[in-house]
Amino acid sequence: MIALLRLTGRRLLQLPVMVLGITLLVFVIMQFSKIDPAINALGEGASVQAREAYRAAHGYDDPLLLRYWNFLVGMVQGDLGTFSARQQPVIDEVARAFPITLQLTFLGLIIAVLGALVFGVLAALYRDRWVDQVIRVISIAAVATPSFWLAVLLIQSLTLGMDLLPASGPLPAFTEDLGGYLARMALPAFALGVPVAGSLIRVVRTAMVEELDRDYVRTAVGAGIPRSVVVGRNVLRNALITPITVLGLRVGYLIGGAIVIEIIFALPGMGTLILNGVTNNEPNLVQGVTLTVALAFVVINIVVDLLYVLVNPRIRTV
Repeated sequence: MIALLRLTGRRLLQLPVMVLGITLLVFVIMQFSKIDPAINALGEGASVQAREAYRAAHGYDDPLLLRYWNFLVGMVQGDLGTFSARQQPVIDEVARAFPITLQLTFLGLIIAVLGALVFGVLAALYRDRWVDQVIRVISIAAVATPSFWLAVLLIQSLTLGMDLLPASGPLPAFTEDLGGYLARMALPAFALGVPVAGSLIRVVRTAMVEELDRDYVRTAVGAGIPRSVVVGRNVLRNALITPITVLGLRVGYLIGGAIVIEIIFALPGMGTLILNGVTNNEPNLVQGVTLTVALAFVVINIVVDLLYVLVNPRIRTV
C-alpha cells in the first residue's frame, strides 16, 4: 500500500508540470500557423472591419502571454474555450470524440494482450523448437510493421479486395448494434494492436522462460503436481510482473496510434478532431484534444502501476 501511494503521489506531482508543458508547447506551435482565424470563421468575403472585430472579440489581438493565461484560467474552471464561427464549446466536442478513441485504444489493447499471452506462453513452453522459431518470426514482423501501413494493407485486402469488413462509414453504438460496431472497429483495432503485441510477445516469452527455470517449478512438478497447474497458477502470475510494467509504456503508443488510425478509417474520434483543429487553425480545439489525451495517458499509467503493485507479491508486503 505504501508503494502504491508513493507511485500515485509521484504521478500526481508530475501532472501539473506536464499539463503546463503540453499546453504551452501546443499554444506556441499554433502561433506559427498562417491561417487567419477570422477569415476561417467569417469567410474570404468578410470585410476588414469584421475581421478586426472578430479578433478583438475573441482575444486574438491580446498579447501572447495573456492569451495563454486566459486559456489556463478557463481550463481550471472546466472551460476549454470555443471554436469555429458557431462558437461551439471545445469540451462538448471532446466529450463526443474521446469515448471513441478510448474504445479503439481498449480494443487494440485487448488484441495486443491476448496475442502476447498466447504466443508468448507458447514460445516459452516450446522454447528453441519450431514453434518458438515461428513465433519469433511473427513477433519480429509485427514489431517492424507500422500500424498505419498495416491499416492501408487491411483496407486494400479485406475491404477493397474481398469486401469482408467496412473501413469507413458510420459507427453504430455498441449498445444498439454490437455486430455492426465490432465489424466497424475490427480493422482499426487489429492494425493498432498488432505492433504492440509483437513487442510484448518477446517480453512475455522471456519472463516465462525465467520463471520456468526456477527451482520451485521443478520441485512442484517433481512432487506430482501437473505441469499445467503449476504454469497456470504460479508461473504465469509471477511472469506477468515484467509485461505489466512494459505495458504501461505501450499505452502511450496505443493512444497516439489510435489518433492516426482514426484518420485512416474515418472514425469520429480525437484524431479527426485534432486534424480539423490543425487544418482550420483552431488552437483551443488542438489544445483541448492534446491535453485530454495527455491526461488520459497519465491516468492509465497510474492504473497500470496499481496492477503492477497488486500482481507483485514483494511490493504488496511492503
